[in-house]
Parts: sequence; C-alpha cells; structure tokens
Amino acid sequence: MRALPVRIDAVLVQALIAAALSFAHLHDLALAAGQDGWKAWAYPVSVDLLLAAAWRRLRSGEAKAAGWCWFLVALTASLGANIATAGLLDLNDVPDWLRILVAGWPAIAFLGGTLLAHGATAGTLTRERESASKAITPEAPASAPELPAVEPEPVPPSTTPVPPALVTLARKVADEHRARTGTPIDTSTLRARLGVPLPLAEALSTHLT
Repeated sequence: MRALPVRIDAVLVQALIAAALSFAHLHDLALAAGQDGWKAWAYPVSVDLLLAAAWRRLRSGEAKAAGWCWFLVALTASLGANIATAGLLDLNDVPDWLRILVAGWPAIAFLGGTLLAHGATAGTLTRERESASKAITPEAPASAPELPAVEPEPVPPSTTPVPPALVTLARKVADEHRARTGTPIDTSTLRARLGVPLPLAEALSTHLT
C-alpha cells in the first residue's frame, strides 16, 4: 500500500519547540528558587494552563480586558524565566524577592485560572436571563378560530288557509274602499270590515297585492 504523505506544519513545530524550552526554563527557575521535586515541574504547567485559559477567553470575544490581563501576567512569568535562565541571573544565588515571587505564583495562577474558567461574562449572563425569562413566562394561548356570522333565517310567509270565497269578498271590500277613499285598504280596516282574526286578515292582504 502506498503511504499517505504527512504534512508537517512548520509553525506548529516551532510552537512546540518554544513551549518545550519555556517549560524547561520555568522548571529550572523554580528549582533554583527552592521548589524541588514535583513542585518544580508544577510551575511550568500552571503557567501554560493560565496562558491557555487566557487565550480561550480572548478567542470567545467576550470580556477581552480580563483575557488580556491574565495573558500578559502568564506571558511575563514565562518570558521572565527565559531571560533569568539565559545567564543574567546566578541560579546558585537567587535573590530573596525572586524566591518570594516564585512561592506566591501558585496563588496568582489559581486566582487567574478560576476567574477565566468560571467567571460568567456579560454575554453569558444575558443568555441565562433570557432562558430563565422564557422558562417562567407562559406562552399565550392560541386564539380560537373565528366562527362565521350566522345570518338570521327569513320569516316564512303566513300559512293560514284562506277560502276562495273569502278572498273574493275581501277583493270586493277592497275595491269599494279604494273607490270611496282613493287609497288601498289596510290590514286593520280589512279585518274590521270582514270581522276575521288578524292572521286571516294578513293572509287576505297578501292575496290583494
């Protein structure tokens, strides 16, 4: 089988070499300041972790001031160790102020790492408030479908039976009323002239129109 070519990133290789050298310088400085054994190895680890936490905060785009602050603190510690172990400092006779600084570094690294890893940013707080508001705010009930308007049913015409003879008599009375008054007879007058109930008079009026 043909082996796949492995692409080596020169920038990544350079970063690994720089990290290894910085790690070794921090270890040597901590050892010279009286931190022997596993403690000398823990110092460079704490510096690298603080750098990584600060870089992660800068990449998130939120609270960049805190990210830059702790990034510069960790970078100063790493760069200071590189310069101090480059022959500018006698590692066999480390000054007292440097011993104090190295001894106090764990507390500084713990504070910076805690604030960077667990400190809620403004954007995180805003998202949490929005989520809580959505959780406690009840959703508006769906509006009921609008029912079509009901049109009133027309009133059916009168179904009172009318004898044909009574219709003939009603027409005669109506003709006499029109000849005498010049106006068509109304239902009340027709009822009074014929002496019939009102429903029957109304039915007769429909036959006269």
